[in-house]
Amino acid sequence: MKTEITELLGIEYPIIQGGMAWVAEYHLASAVSEAGGLGIIGAGGAPAAWVREQIKEAKKLTSKPFGVNLMLMNPEAEEIAKVIVEEGVKVVTTGAGSPEKYMKMWKEAGVKVIPVVASVALAKRMERCGADAVVAEGMESGGHIGETTTMALVPQVVDAVEIPVIAAGGIGDGRGVAAAFMLGARAVQMGTRFVVAKESIVHENYKNYVIKAKDIDTRVTGRSTGHPVRVIRNKQTKEYLRLEAEGATLEELEKLTLGGLRRAVVEGDMETGSIMAGQIAGLVKEEKTCKEIVMELVKQAESLMKGTVING
Repeated sequence: MKTEITELLGIEYPIIQGGMAWVAEYHLASAVSEAGGLGIIGAGGAPAAWVREQIKEAKKLTSKPFGVNLMLMNPEAEEIAKVIVEEGVKVVTTGAGSPEKYMKMWKEAGVKVIPVVASVALAKRMERCGADAVVAEGMESGGHIGETTTMALVPQVVDAVEIPVIAAGGIGDGRGVAAAFMLGARAVQMGTRFVVAKESIVHENYKNYVIKAKDIDTRVTGRSTGHPVRVIRNKQTKEYLRLEAEGATLEELEKLTLGGLRRAVVEGDMETGSIMAGQIAGLVKEEKTCKEIVMELVKQAESLMKGTVING
């Protein structure tokens, strides 16, 4: 499964693990990279010192390429951008803004820059400012989302830019991987599937919640605030959606979710925690190693695409 993305990033398979805050730390990232994909350390809202330590620990577990996801709203985004260069990280994915101010520094250091986009306009802008590829992420994904589905977004982004496109959102098995390639993508990014990997440090309660989830179990909160987030429904989401329907202020709603992701991931609080997961949660049936997940994805996708040229 060689594509422009595997060549660009020096990886074996065109499978990238999502940079999920609190979830994507060095154990998971290094395991995905060791399995032949690209593991990502999710900086989220963490301080630069934590990111540096994560990078150092990942290097102890793998000599293969891995990346860092920088959430550009992080108060220490500038420091983290420098840490990525100083620690010799070869790939950075970005979200929640535009990485243009760091582009020159990263490019001079040989860092491959891959912004996550939810629209054609942003994809074109990222290409103009020097991005090596983009992740076109549909609204089926977990966490912060846009408004367009993966099926609609990916081919439109593919047609709009010359750089390779990575598909994300609603991809949970080899069928999703094959479908992404048919839409013109050159790799996939997956988050929810790796949340329940054996190497994932996520609390067992969280993993079990994802494994037991059905197709209809995710909800989108925050549409009225302009910051929609997809989570698995629980007591917190029920209360959030009730308050949102009643016209609660952004401040009131944020108070409800403050620290929610950490409570779910670290403490296993399934009542007041934010259980971020994509719509493919219903496809995830068991905990497996990253190697098993990657090999299953590759084997199934290859069998579906026999005779199909993907390196167009």
